[in-house]
Amino acid sequence: MFISNAYAEGAAAAQGGGIMDFLPLVALVAVFYFLVLRPQSKRAKEQKVMMAALQKGDEVVTSSGIVGRVTKVHEEYASVEVAENVEVKVQKIAILNVLPKGSLNSIK
Repeated sequence: MFISNAYAEGAAAAQGGGIMDFLPLVALVAVFYFLVLRPQSKRAKEQKVMMAALQKGDEVVTSSGIVGRVTKVHEEYASVEVAENVEVKVQKIAILNVLPKGSLNSIK
């Protein structure tokens, strides 16, 4: 008699949790979104805008650390002058950052 009452109380408690059991999982997904996915997509958009605005004369840094001035811009490639009469053709994706005008003069 006592055993059946205790079993019934335990079963009711196990079924009552419902949505509260998933709340930590939902919170974890929200934190992951705001700390990882959102900033990454924001950087990707900024990179895409920067590549579209790339033009002749811009001073850039590539992903390999090469610093130079853009001499020609093609659809997917850009020619970067790294020294006098030395040009390197790189993919636009490899250009990490566009430097402010005159940065190359301060580096040399």
